[in-house]
Amino acid sequence: MREVATDRVNPGQGECMFDVGDKVVYPHHGAGTVVKKELKEVLGQRREYLTIKILYNEMTVMVPTDNAEDRGLRRVIDQDTVQEVLGVLRDDGTQMPKNWNRRFKHNRDKIKTGDVFELAEVVRNLSIRDLDKGLSTGEKQMFGRAKKILASELMYACDMEEQEAIDYLDGLLDEIGASRDGDRVAAGGLDLDDSSDD
Repeated sequence: MREVATDRVNPGQGECMFDVGDKVVYPHHGAGTVVKKELKEVLGQRREYLTIKILYNEMTVMVPTDNAEDRGLRRVIDQDTVQEVLGVLRDDGTQMPKNWNRRFKHNRDKIKTGDVFELAEVVRNLSIRDLDKGLSTGEKQMFGRAKKILASELMYACDMEEQEAIDYLDGLLDEIGASRDGDRVAAGGLDLDDSSDD
């Protein structure tokens, strides 16, 4: 199990709103559980830290409680927000850079925000691109990781088992992909984005 201490200091922030047992999401890592809240000395400074066990990669992350929210730590979404996220997944894709390098950075930056809607956009857009043109090796890895991060949050939000959440998301993307294929055939097989990658 890897342990990461996020120890950059930003003192003077408000009280920590998280307690042991809370289901939370940490940007770029996904959903997890607060397993500890304790005083630790890091780089000669004594501060209170939250220890979060991240679900999908068994990593443990330590976050200073005094600026946890500034780092993007947030609670897992509720059922109403789950429906909004599913709506984003079903929407048409948004325009992405055509150059794979720029597209990769664009999607990576969206994932890093920790915003569930940005993450859902990345999953949706890469899913569409995978069906239409295929993905580069780096994008395939990013797509897999983004799906696991999103599934980890859906697992807690929908009270599912880990594999059940992964299967649910994969099934939903397959269903959406099949629906798009049907729409494309009905429209005469037109591909509006016929430009090649740089």
